[in-house]
Amino acid sequence: MRQAWRVADVRAAEKTLMATVPEGALMQRAAAGLARRCALLLDDTGGVYGARVLLLVGSGDNGGDTLYAGAALARRGAQVRALLLSPDRVHLAGLAALRQAGGFTTADLPTRADLVLDGIVGIGASGGLRSAAAAIVDCLGDLRGRTGERPLIVAVDVPSGVRVDTGDVPGAAVTADVTVTFGCLKPAHVVGPAATRCGQIELVDIGLGPALVTDPAVRVAEAEDIAGWWPRPVATSDKYTRGVVGLATGSAGYPGAALLSTAGALAGPTGMVRYAGSAHREVVRAHPSVVAAPKVADAGRVQAWVCGSGLGTTEQARVELRSVLATALPVLLDADAITMLVGGAHATDLRRDAPLVLTPHDGEFKRLAGEAPGADRMAAAAKLAAWTNAVVLLKGDRTIVATPGGEIWANPTGSAALATAGSGDVLAGLLGSLLAAGLPAVRAAVAAAFVHGLAGRHAALDGPVTSAEVAAAVRPVLAGLLG
Repeated sequence: MRQAWRVADVRAAEKTLMATVPEGALMQRAAAGLARRCALLLDDTGGVYGARVLLLVGSGDNGGDTLYAGAALARRGAQVRALLLSPDRVHLAGLAALRQAGGFTTADLPTRADLVLDGIVGIGASGGLRSAAAAIVDCLGDLRGRTGERPLIVAVDVPSGVRVDTGDVPGAAVTADVTVTFGCLKPAHVVGPAATRCGQIELVDIGLGPALVTDPAVRVAEAEDIAGWWPRPVATSDKYTRGVVGLATGSAGYPGAALLSTAGALAGPTGMVRYAGSAHREVVRAHPSVVAAPKVADAGRVQAWVCGSGLGTTEQARVELRSVLATALPVLLDADAITMLVGGAHATDLRRDAPLVLTPHDGEFKRLAGEAPGADRMAAAAKLAAWTNAVVLLKGDRTIVATPGGEIWANPTGSAALATAGSGDVLAGLLGSLLAAGLPAVRAAVAAAFVHGLAGRHAALDGPVTSAEVAAAVRPVLAGLLG
């Protein structure tokens, strides 16, 4: 599991650590790690000696990190030039170190560079580059290195122009090939459109870990976490002990949602799927192992319910929703079920002790919360989770999972391939299967989003993707993940 901290927590940890080490030690550690990564990148394109390195240097410590790293590269024979964007506020010691090592400053953007270090602004910036910096960044693609290609761009701590605490990109910003960050990850590395601008992320250890005493702002699951959480049958398992998931999804008018959510559930860890709805004949025809009934009251015993995908918003649909919420079982509400919550008619139905999971996309979120998620998707999801006392899975390229207690996870496996009709139905069925197998709601949501994202990527290897292909890809993805 990876974790990321907000700027205020990072600053507090840095202050604590700086009181225990010699002055300037943290900057030297950061610069050494940055220079080491840049040297490795240059080794892949002809070596450090003679390489043209351009430093884009802003004010403050971020500029200092950049200048000291440039000095280290200059001592190894690189031709280092620093373009100072704020000459009157430059880090003077860093600039002196660069000049002493043989580096120079330049007033203009050169035409050639093999590597560019983005040290324009650091984690203290509020986002959005000013016009002069934006104009320089916009021209970086015109530069050429010794291979004839554009230079590699390395962001120092974060790509300049992003909002560090939210992952939002409110204006012009750098798009990096590699981001070298110091001490810990920050939210912009893992959430929102900023994450896609970071490129490959390398974390340099500067000794900050013990000083980070607050909870992280966001957590990111890795493959090992998902494999460790995923329920697996044992020698004594049977179809009931593995879990039975109930699906109140689809309808005679929208049987596709029923079929796709069923496919998602069957790909999960449960031993049995029960379907309840007016598409029951179509479901059994496509999936003979499913036990089907026309309504929830006749479905039989289950360990968790999935409700909403393609259900409609008729009075009968509301009866089914109330029937599901009246149980003492974990419940996932998706699509039409979320829409039916709007207006408060089901407010009393949400007063339940059993786990509840909501899986809105942005439009459903806006209808339910009264406003769009906005720039800070983590805060928006956490607010809705607290209000509904539910785990909220806010869909998107970097899907966010939030708990009522404020714990936040970001999914790293999102794919544009999942932007296809019915993909959410597959996710709902898969997540419901995990709930029925006994996984806690937050882990079920995180694991389902992770595997669903990998399935989208796997399916996209063969070209444009349909949701049925996403469902079919879940099994081979799990085979690789679980070994």
